Amino acid sequence: MLPLQGVKVLEIGQNLAGPYASEILGMLGAEVVKIERPEGDDARGWGPPFHAGIACSFHAVNRNKRSVVLDLRDKAALAWLRDFMATQDIFIQNMRPGSLEAFGLGAEALRALNPRLIYCSLHAFGAKGPLAMRPGYEPIMQAFAGMFSVNGSAEAPPARVGMQVLDLGTGVWAALGCLAALQLRGHTGAGCIVDTSLFETGLGWMAQHFAGFNESGRQPPRHRSGNPKLIVFQAFDTQDGEIVVAAANDRLFAKFAVALGHPEWAGDARFRTNADRIAHREILLPLLEAEMLKRTSEEWSEALEAAGIPCSPIHDLAAVKAHPQTAALRIMQPMPGYALEGVALPVSFDGDRPPVRTGAPALGEANAELGAPIPARSRPA
Repeated sequence: MLPLQGVKVLEIGQNLAGPYASEILGMLGAEVVKIERPEGDDARGWGPPFHAGIACSFHAVNRNKRSVVLDLRDKAALAWLRDFMATQDIFIQNMRPGSLEAFGLGAEALRALNPRLIYCSLHAFGAKGPLAMRPGYEPIMQAFAGMFSVNGSAEAPPARVGMQVLDLGTGVWAALGCLAALQLRGHTGAGCIVDTSLFETGLGWMAQHFAGFNESGRQPPRHRSGNPKLIVFQAFDTQDGEIVVAAANDRLFAKFAVALGHPEWAGDARFRTNADRIAHREILLPLLEAEMLKRTSEEWSEALEAAGIPCSPIHDLAAVKAHPQTAALRIMQPMPGYALEGVALPVSFDGDRPPVRTGAPALGEANAELGAPIPARSRPA
């Protein structure tokens, strides 16, 4: 039995953040119905690559769902949706601000219809404030939240984080908020409104940077792979590639110095503590870099692991997928109905990972099953 078995979730979502939130709940056992326009979620076309005519990125965040196509301008469709909403536990939406309210599907209206409903909205800038009605996408929000300013190397322009870290992170916060609201409803009997946003997620991910900035007033410097508050905590070039070393405390630095053949560095007043190493970064890093260039990545991996120093070569996706650790976790699972694998839920219960029960749904495949009216422009001529 999965933790959310019997919980009913309705999603009117698009792109990544909202769909990922409902997919998490679906992975945990909830029954998820995804409402789509006759044209479908835009993300169905976010390719190449495509699999079975559907963008692979859509497959990744829409498993364990059923799809219902509705034209909300149709009174019959809207009436069916309101009736269906009365039976749901959680509603997740990340539509353009104000668009659902225009159809009478705002939080107040739906919670009046179903007082036990948990109404979860994923915004760009937040539920309130001067920018609440403004839409936003991942790169815009990374820039706005200050993430560009701390990402990339000092010699290059500010850069975005390579993953959709705000979309997916906001999906995680939304799912977590819905779980907390379910727990609250168990005590009060009433649902509530859950709000989160890409901007708030960005601020959350930047919490450590803001803690330092609020004290010092100084913008954190950018490092190619390092950390402005820790040395050693970065990638180094070797004879044949790069390796990341995390000798993140004074004890590990002493071991690292021994592995490099310079045990005296650990006792050097310039390098004895992390604060000392930060203060003398410009002296220490060239010394470390010169030593790391004397061996290959594999040689350093063996030497550092033997010394108990955390390290890793920089893997590409093929190396990650082929690694025995990935296989041992059984986190790569097939998507039923498709010749495609995907990453399953990164959580296990009593040692078992919730399985991927269904692949991404075909557009409108559940209309007939759930008795939803089929939009005229979706019907065959």
